[in-house]
Amino acid sequence: MSELSFEQMLDDSFRTIRNGEVVEGTVIDAKPEELILNIGYKADGILTRNEYSNDSGLDLTTIASVGDKMEVKVLKVNDGDGQVVLTYKRLAAERGNKRLEEAFENREVLKAKVELVKTGGLSVMVEGSRVFIPASLVSDTFERDLNKYADQEIEFVIIEFNPRRRRIIGDRKQLILEEKARLQEELFARINVGDIVTGVVKNVTDFGAFIDLGGADGLLHISEMSWGRVENPKKVFKVGEELEVLIKDIRGEKIALSLKFEDTNPWLTADEKYAAGNIVEGRVARMTDFGAFVELEPGVDALLHVSQISRQHVEKPSDVLSAGQIIEAKVVDFNGEDRKISLSMKALENADMDMPMEEE
Repeated sequence: MSELSFEQMLDDSFRTIRNGEVVEGTVIDAKPEELILNIGYKADGILTRNEYSNDSGLDLTTIASVGDKMEVKVLKVNDGDGQVVLTYKRLAAERGNKRLEEAFENREVLKAKVELVKTGGLSVMVEGSRVFIPASLVSDTFERDLNKYADQEIEFVIIEFNPRRRRIIGDRKQLILEEKARLQEELFARINVGDIVTGVVKNVTDFGAFIDLGGADGLLHISEMSWGRVENPKKVFKVGEELEVLIKDIRGEKIALSLKFEDTNPWLTADEKYAAGNIVEGRVARMTDFGAFVELEPGVDALLHVSQISRQHVEKPSDVLSAGQIIEAKVVDFNGEDRKISLSMKALENADMDMPMEEE
């Protein structure tokens, strides 16, 4: 039996490796652009910056030091110069793909930081694998500017997994919709007509304001904003403002809200303040051909008939009155049941004329 040469015995003392094999190595030299690893083979392994990360400016000495252990994949046993070429990023991508495949099959909710914002969507990295979330699946509403998501951690699910075509698609929208459905169910289970709840102004229109109640939006119609008259809701409410509102009605998924709380109803004390014979002051709110409507206080209007404006003939109220004018008049009739009050300015003129003249 022939004796083995020293070189043969030396070769036999090292492990055998193959392309594609995952090995553990120890860093024996670290440079900004490459790491040298002892992988238990007769040649050391080289891990270049390009095979560690896609970041061309990365300094490898910031992520590894001499003595550190790393798992890497053998890319090429012999690069032609007798060196072993290693890769870390491809191993990480493979493991990331495996992780994403499991998440896809189990419909697992993942969380990752947004690495890149594009016109068409967001790009995130999960354990070295890239996931793209199209703009249409970022939110349940149209997002004109996606830049607000830059560097944010977001949750999503994988809805398409095809690594061969480099097509791994994430969806954030369905998680938002599911959460909203859950909150909506909880909201409708606890609210009832007549409840007073807290909400946040979400949007203001010419006809009302939409209030976020934490699970569903309720409509605060312009007619329910005050006992008085609101001309422009946008001058009264601001988006983001917190409000206590009354649930006036619930029909299916529609919630009608009100700020007309019964204990603030001005008609509760109107019979005392505006009893027949009382002299009152009010503001001309609007006029018709037959008379003027006078606001005595927000929510309480009275009619000043054209025949009650003056002892002199008045063709139409606008001939002698103007909108916004403050007038003084006498209450000649009060009907609390129908919420009707009649005024007379002429009655005050009669009273002035009936007063006896003082002797000099």
